[in-house]
Amino acid sequence: MSNTEVLKPLKTWSHLAARRRKPSEYEIVSTNLHISTRPGADPFELDPNVFMNRWYKEKRDGSPLKHPDWNAFRDPDELIYRTYNIMQDGAETYVTGLFDQFNEREHDKSLSSNWAGTLARLYTPARYLFHTLQIGSAYVAQMAPASTISICSAFTSADSLRWLSHTAYRAKELSLTFPEKGFARDERRYWEEDPAWQGFRELMEKVLTAYDWGEAFVALNLVARPAIEEVVLRKFGEAARQNGDTLLGLLIDAELVDAARHRRWASALVKLATTEPANADVIKGWIAKWEPLADRAIEAFAAGLPDVPDAADAAKEAVRAFRRSLPGL
Repeated sequence: MSNTEVLKPLKTWSHLAARRRKPSEYEIVSTNLHISTRPGADPFELDPNVFMNRWYKEKRDGSPLKHPDWNAFRDPDELIYRTYNIMQDGAETYVTGLFDQFNEREHDKSLSSNWAGTLARLYTPARYLFHTLQIGSAYVAQMAPASTISICSAFTSADSLRWLSHTAYRAKELSLTFPEKGFARDERRYWEEDPAWQGFRELMEKVLTAYDWGEAFVALNLVARPAIEEVVLRKFGEAARQNGDTLLGLLIDAELVDAARHRRWASALVKLATTEPANADVIKGWIAKWEPLADRAIEAFAAGLPDVPDAADAAKEAVRAFRRSLPGL
């Protein structure tokens, strides 16, 4: 008689078996996908001293933001590639409908010359800003220690590209009605030289050099993104409505739906991280480091906004209210 133990076949993937229930589609296709996080192994099957291995060991594994099981993170919206595309296909259909309807009504011809100048200076150059958000989120997606975190950040990066595309589309449309305002021609000059943009340009250029994955997540998702959402989106949307630009107000409302989802997964990640008590102080320290830059960026941008009194103070308070809502901080 053989003493060989007969193992019972698993009814699901081993890493999901402890839940004792049928795994969801989200869990099946999103969890434990990173091959570079195997315990006791170098991130990649290369020489341990090759640059890529050293980078991941220092910037990810060596981060002061630590947790014994980052794979426990779950996206509150449980988005996967299939459902994200279904959702955002609907969102883009709505945005395209806005563009078509307002174009048929010759909306841009109703805008004042002064407001068109404001759009040329403070709106269409935002495609450079949105591109930095896209790059930053792509880096967090690449470096995150769990696939469920990477997927959230990848979708956030895709949303930033969508915002960029909306802005570029409007730049071209506005150039047809206001050729003298420099739409689709002068955005880079405004981005690099106009005082209103220099705070955000400094902030984002420095955020893109925050290579520790945890600091990159905090600087981008808890500081820079909320600052941009509150003043470049929300407060600019208010100014648009005050100046008869209903199209821009509705477009920004649609983009803020994405922003709310970004905050939900960022909050969920903070909640998981702060189950390890030491992480609360690490996150607070990074917020304290990056907050002054974000405040200055908000103030510089808000100074140019017409018809929105106290925009800077309101935007900064909204950002702080979001951070006060973060669990564990």
